[in-house]
Amino acid sequence: MRAITVSDDRLVLTELPDPSPGPGEVLLDVAAAGVNRADLLQRAGHYPPPPGASDVIGLEVSGTVRELGEGVTGWRVGDRACAVLAGGGYATRAVVPAGQLLPVPQDWELVDAAALPEAVCTAWSNLVDVGRLAPGETLLVHGGSGGVGSVAVQLGRALGARVLTTAGSPARAARCEELGADVAVDHHDDVPAAVAAATDGRGVDVILDVLGAGALADNVAMLATGGRLVVIGTQRGSRAEVNLLTLMQKRASVHGTTLRSRPLEDKARIVAAVRERVWPMVADGRLRAVVHERLPLAEAERAHALLDSGEVFGKLLLVTA
Repeated sequence: MRAITVSDDRLVLTELPDPSPGPGEVLLDVAAAGVNRADLLQRAGHYPPPPGASDVIGLEVSGTVRELGEGVTGWRVGDRACAVLAGGGYATRAVVPAGQLLPVPQDWELVDAAALPEAVCTAWSNLVDVGRLAPGETLLVHGGSGGVGSVAVQLGRALGARVLTTAGSPARAARCEELGADVAVDHHDDVPAAVAAATDGRGVDVILDVLGAGALADNVAMLATGGRLVVIGTQRGSRAEVNLLTLMQKRASVHGTTLRSRPLEDKARIVAAVRERVWPMVADGRLRAVVHERLPLAEAERAHALLDSGEVFGKLLLVTA
């Protein structure tokens, strides 16, 4: 198979042996792979794959089933699927645990389906499982123009929440409002002041945060009584102090999660919930893949540079054909 490997910090298209599915696994012919910020971290040596996972970068793919491992049921050769995986996505073939596959209906674009699994599973598990977002509550999504953020804005709206978000410019903020955000704020402005104005000083019930340490104090200040801060990224650092007295007075909580390192059964549970609860939203148009650009697999290095530039709105995809 063709795959992208890292050589002296360069992304190189090379040939590797075809993988084989083990028990409970499925081999996909990959149509496209999603590009995520975690991929940039892995390339730089800061986010190694879990034990046993492929060293090839890539956490989500779409494609067709080529081979079934022992004991796999519910899937057939030729089925269209997309999947979240612990590694191996930047390739023309990838092995995936069967519990991490999602069906791609015939009326969906197979390539564009690669933009959904990682973002949807991340947004769902953190907003619902961890953040306990309920209808009528207020959600703040940091980075509503990102791959996860653009899905979280739509998902929050579909779940009946009032959605606030941040973005990197007035134009990007306007596009977030087109996705369903009730209020979108340029992150160069005074975000806490804008949130206070938008909530009459009450604050927000749930914050989905990709910034980390650099936003911690503001995030805690923006929480309403009983609010939940869910940290899924550290773009502004990983170490910070928090005023515990403020958390105590607000009866608020701070959570940190990742998806990649979770046990297989945990990922399978999340994927099953997404299939039951979120896939109907995609089917009826309440939630859609937001694709910035589709690039050939060989241009993975250009994709990383583009993602690092901050110009991407939604997802970049690497296409194998």
